[in-house]
Amino acid sequence: MTATGPTSTAPGVVDVVALGESMVTFLPSVPGRLADVPSFDRAIGGAESNVACVLAAAGHSVRWVGRVGADGFGDHLVEAIGAYGVDVSAVRRDPDRPTGVYFRTAGDRATDAHEVAYYRAGSAASAMSARNMDLDAIRSGRVLHISGITPALSADCLALMRELTARRPGRPLVSFDVNHRPGLWRGHDDGSRVLLELARGADIVFVGEDEAWGLGGAEAVRAALPEPELLVVKQGATGATAFHGPHVTSVPALTVDVVAAVGAGDAFAAGFLSATLRDLPVRERLRHGHLMAAAALTVPGDLATPPARDHADRLAALDDDAWGRLRLGPGWTQTGERADEEVGTP
Repeated sequence: MTATGPTSTAPGVVDVVALGESMVTFLPSVPGRLADVPSFDRAIGGAESNVACVLAAAGHSVRWVGRVGADGFGDHLVEAIGAYGVDVSAVRRDPDRPTGVYFRTAGDRATDAHEVAYYRAGSAASAMSARNMDLDAIRSGRVLHISGITPALSADCLALMRELTARRPGRPLVSFDVNHRPGLWRGHDDGSRVLLELARGADIVFVGEDEAWGLGGAEAVRAALPEPELLVVKQGATGATAFHGPHVTSVPALTVDVVAAVGAGDAFAAGFLSATLRDLPVRERLRHGHLMAAAALTVPGDLATPPARDHADRLAALDDDAWGRLRLGPGWTQTGERADEEVGTP
């Protein structure tokens, strides 16, 4: 399949459309330096496609829109993401550019020993533009989820992001995860400014306090970013704070027995958006974000099986004391017993 243009498929409306780069990820078979790892296991990686997969696994209708090579790795991405129940019919295949790949070590990303080797320059995803992507499909969700990774890939990708974050009547609710990756902006002094500009055009913004333009604290982030209807400042192990209109809601993070510190930010966004689609109060949206993040933190890879909706709803409804005593470890999404025992609920 080699469709390269924006031919419309007259797509049906879905809960969420996620647009962005996905890459084939190679995970080490053993710990150690990349130079010493003898073999790797293949997986999928990409902030927006991660959100799409988690939301689909949680029971939402989701469409992922991206651009991959007309190669075996592109086949793998489309098939693997589709296997989660994600609609991949609007993915474009590029006959001239390869699918991006990357390799990483097994260590925690927060440590100096962690290594990542990206092979994405000139990839199919970097060629995404308003001219060769199906804008009808991109705008066919109740929510459009995008991130700050895409505009860093190329000038065409940045122009596409500016098109999608322009405030126009009738557009979907735009969700933007800042996802500031300094390495992607190397050689571009205006990366922070560009991300701030795009965030101002979104309706829901997720930003880590540690990536928020060097500002000190959640209140300072809100002062610099008053435009979004809902601003979520993620504060790591402390929790998250949401600014919505004149209101401020903070929810502490859960105590989690971490297996691997990967995928939590994407899972948090998916949990928050899932609760948003259900029109839950902001406090419960934040709690569902923390629960989805806990699911990701307690498995080795980026993607985890989310908790059943009734299980997550029950945990999100705990009183503050019970929420504070909750501790989640590997396997907690498969059965509710351990979580219940930790907080003493029936």
